[in-house]
Amino acid sequence: MSLDNLFTLAMLVFLQAVLGFDNLLYISLESKRVAADKQQMVRRVGIGLAIALRIVLLFVVVKAIDSFQEAFYSPHWGSFMHAEFNVHSLIVLAGGIFIMYTAFKEILHMLAVEHVEKSDGPMRSPGVAIGWIVAMNLVFSFDSILSAIALTKVFWVMGAAIIISGVMMIVLADTVAEFLKRNRMYEVLGLFILLIVGVMLVSEGGHLAHLHFFDKPVEAMSKTTFYFSIAILVVVDIAQGKYQKKLDAERAREQAA
Repeated sequence: MSLDNLFTLAMLVFLQAVLGFDNLLYISLESKRVAADKQQMVRRVGIGLAIALRIVLLFVVVKAIDSFQEAFYSPHWGSFMHAEFNVHSLIVLAGGIFIMYTAFKEILHMLAVEHVEKSDGPMRSPGVAIGWIVAMNLVFSFDSILSAIALTKVFWVMGAAIIISGVMMIVLADTVAEFLKRNRMYEVLGLFILLIVGVMLVSEGGHLAHLHFFDKPVEAMSKTTFYFSIAILVVVDIAQGKYQKKLDAERAREQAA
């Protein structure tokens, strides 16, 4: 319980909170797919199971970190493509592709005419929703665990940071889900943020795998670029909302006249 370890713990909790925002957004959108009276339970059970599995994953990564970084498949298809895939890169790539697919599918669903009559997509059982929440939570947590290992070698510090950040997610999950429920327009913003998260993960996975196309390397999207893109999306959404209110007010005045 030294001062240095406590300071590291505070840094890790902050890091987990920042990196956990996109995960929280996915949890809120996924829990919408179950019956209304089961949504809170799905979020809490999903995050609770994910916390336990994060601790297990942390233990596994600490013990076998070298094998996660060791390439096990190195395809070389001339100048078209060559790479060196390891476990870490495959997890990040698969998670990014799935998130992009989910976000794109939800965006198409919201634009469909049927969405007017059916506010949500196909319903899922609580078990399936919890399974997806736990699986994607592990994808999101992989990089944060590696970052934690880079900051400290003290297992209890890393474990405490995971538990504290998990409790924070449980507390905030209902708030985020309720906000999206009351402000349906922000669902579109949330889905596009999720889409960018998927693009970032795919680029990072390609970079970790030293993926090259036509001898051009895949570069990872920097966190600065990611947060700048999110900020632009939020500003555009706020400006669009204010402009829409202005147009609605003008139409109302014209109709009254």
